[in-house]
Amino acid sequence: MKTIALLTSGGDAPGMNAAIRAVVRTALFHNAAVLGVSRGFAGLIEGDYVKMHLGSVADIIHRGGTILQTARCEEFMTREGRQKALEQMQKNGIEGLIVIGGDGSFRGAVELNKLGMPTIGIPGTIDNDISCTDRTIGFDTVVNTVLDAINKIRDTASSHGRIFVIEVMGRKSGFIALAAGLAGGAESILIPEMPLDLQAVVQNIKRGNARGKRHSIIILAEGVAEGAEITRKIQEMSGLETRLSILGYIQRGGTPTAQDRILASRMGYEAVHLLLTGQQNKMIAVQRDEVCAVELDVALSHTNAINVEYYRLAGILSI
Repeated sequence: MKTIALLTSGGDAPGMNAAIRAVVRTALFHNAAVLGVSRGFAGLIEGDYVKMHLGSVADIIHRGGTILQTARCEEFMTREGRQKALEQMQKNGIEGLIVIGGDGSFRGAVELNKLGMPTIGIPGTIDNDISCTDRTIGFDTVVNTVLDAINKIRDTASSHGRIFVIEVMGRKSGFIALAAGLAGGAESILIPEMPLDLQAVVQNIKRGNARGKRHSIIILAEGVAEGAEITRKIQEMSGLETRLSILGYIQRGGTPTAQDRILASRMGYEAVHLLLTGQQNKMIAVQRDEVCAVELDVALSHTNAINVEYYRLAGILSI
């Protein structure tokens, strides 16, 4: 294989640039050319490619976001759009494709593989909701970003004697909320995977107040319910001043942690290795700190499940 293409798709995640760097430099080490695709599958269709050199990925390992940019592409969801992408790739001599992204990006990779283009997926999503891998690129960074916000908001909550509901990202996944809530000592963690019990939340708040605690931090995963409504109900039920803080897109950006940089580097290297040894339709995963490959179809067959023991532990430690 002499020429491979590389794109990032879906939501950006800290560490994507580290993965791009690893892919490019590993491929060049093995005398294979890399074409970077701008704006994900949209750029793939339009032939928006640029040949990558060693200097193309210099000084990017520490940067958040993605230098290749990303975009949603409705056209690629059609058979005609995918055929256009394939024709553009063939026209440019591309023999394999590496896709960095989440489940939606991987579904696109699978469709291209069906058309005869060898594809490899690298899981890059802050939600950590991809199955068959213990971690995804960007998850560790976002948890630390949320943790920093919790620490700062706790100072204000303590000073004013307030309850704070902190809404975090994650779509229908509670990984971010659970990890950050456990690490940040939150009094309650509300995630989509567990039943919503506001009465238990309020009882926890009142129990803390009874022993002299003046504030409470509640972590809310965005997929549970509307943050403003949850905040209003908690204030009504507790009779205590309650405020909402929605962290929003601040969670996506920022310098990736050492863990995310190392994970991305290992995955990028392995993705190139798989393509160059004739493998395809695989996703790079990390399991028990070992990098491995799993079938993309298997990874897409279900979503990652939270560790219920973490949830129970958080509940015990918040008494």
